[in-house]
Amino acid sequence: MALKFFDKLSQNFIELLNDEDDYNVIIEVKNKEKSFTAHSNILKYRSSYFRRELENIHPNENNIKTITESSISAQIFEIILKYIYGGIVNLENVETKFIFDLMLATNEFEFEELSNELETHLIDTKASWLKSHFPLVYRTTFSKNNFKKLEKYCHDIVAKYPNLIFDSDDFASLPESSLVSLLKRNNFQMKEVKIWDYVIKWGISQNPALPTNLDEWSRENFLTLKTTLQQCLPYIRYFHLSINEVLDSVRPYKKILDKQLWKDIDQHLLSPTRPVKSIILPARSVLTRELPPRTDEPKEPFSTIISEDHAAEISTWIDRETTIYSIYIPYKFELILRGSRDGFSPQIFWDVCHGHAGTILVVKVKGTDEILGGYNPLAWDNDGIENKFMETKDSFIFSLKNGNIRNSIISRVKYPQNAILNIRKNDQKVYGPQFGYDFYIRSLNSNNFTLDNNCYCAHYGCYYEKPIRTSSNNFSIIDYEVFKIVEKS
Repeated sequence: MALKFFDKLSQNFIELLNDEDDYNVIIEVKNKEKSFTAHSNILKYRSSYFRRELENIHPNENNIKTITESSISAQIFEIILKYIYGGIVNLENVETKFIFDLMLATNEFEFEELSNELETHLIDTKASWLKSHFPLVYRTTFSKNNFKKLEKYCHDIVAKYPNLIFDSDDFASLPESSLVSLLKRNNFQMKEVKIWDYVIKWGISQNPALPTNLDEWSRENFLTLKTTLQQCLPYIRYFHLSINEVLDSVRPYKKILDKQLWKDIDQHLLSPTRPVKSIILPARSVLTRELPPRTDEPKEPFSTIISEDHAAEISTWIDRETTIYSIYIPYKFELILRGSRDGFSPQIFWDVCHGHAGTILVVKVKGTDEILGGYNPLAWDNDGIENKFMETKDSFIFSLKNGNIRNSIISRVKYPQNAILNIRKNDQKVYGPQFGYDFYIRSLNSNNFTLDNNCYCAHYGCYYEKPIRTSSNNFSIIDYEVFKIVEKS
């Protein structure tokens, strides 16, 4: 039988780290913005990377060795140092980008155990962030070549939504190896002619000196593009293009193709059953619709109050990110109630929204351009015989940029035990959804949210961080909507 006391051991070593006596290593990070003290024996036995570093550094007159790590921030290195000494990594209240950067850093320092654990954590719990920052994740995964689980995850995503890569602003910086790996896939969900167009676009972007007007290209210009794309061209499915696609998209660049291949393409268009000398790759299995480009407008708006840009901003707040989602919004906003469609009585809200968790309320204020709202991660409950506050640290209220409102405001709950109030049955004919005492919609007299100027928004932070409306407390609304937030597959 073995008695194990790792918690105490970890605590003792953390205390050693914080004790500045007897250290013999100084580690300077990020252009010497901060220095950390450590002990060579612990570094060497915990990290093969630091073992090699220390073997190549001569100590000063005080027998202290200095290591410089210019590519890592002080915040990340402090976490790594605590992991080295205590085996503890605290990921509470940190942004997903920080966890991603920490994973990259631990990989560089060859902490395989921690790097693998962070990789799994991102896949299991931060899928929406990975999708929303897909170009960055995809590029990094392939450049490092050590994140096999993320590679598989990215392959599965990009097979369904190639536009996440091809329509990204930094598509031109995609590594050649990544592009080739995509072209090899038989289940790549994009029409072949579009794949060809994007490959040409990528190749031209690698050679900015090429003339912008194709009519001005010389033989050397085509040779330059052919050389750039030599690893990509064999994986285009030329023999599954229509005659118009070949004429419009391929023929202008036929000089980058081998003469035999172009001859075979030409022959195949004239006589599809006649054998050719070139290899004919199978047609891709395009099964699902591509992710629509960002410039496409939906046929029917999902909301009469908020826009896709508003939905992206709200999604960012749900995930506690600082950069607003743009390429991919990880959530669907499923409408469950609209006042102008379903009615403005408070009781309708409780009847329709009962049992729904993870909802967004948005209201359009009468007489202004204001859009106010709130996020409730918990389920609305209309069964109570008493008013009951529900506790959550993830709710927030907000006002959105719109019309004369120049900037959006988000106000997170500061007293989680008073975040959401479920109204008792006897009062549901008067009170609708309520966020603390900071924001709620109600109708004291008319049984209609749009009539009696009794909706309320505090001009000071009560249970939430700050006010989302600085004008008069009371107002009526033009319309309101409630959405259920569902993570996209």
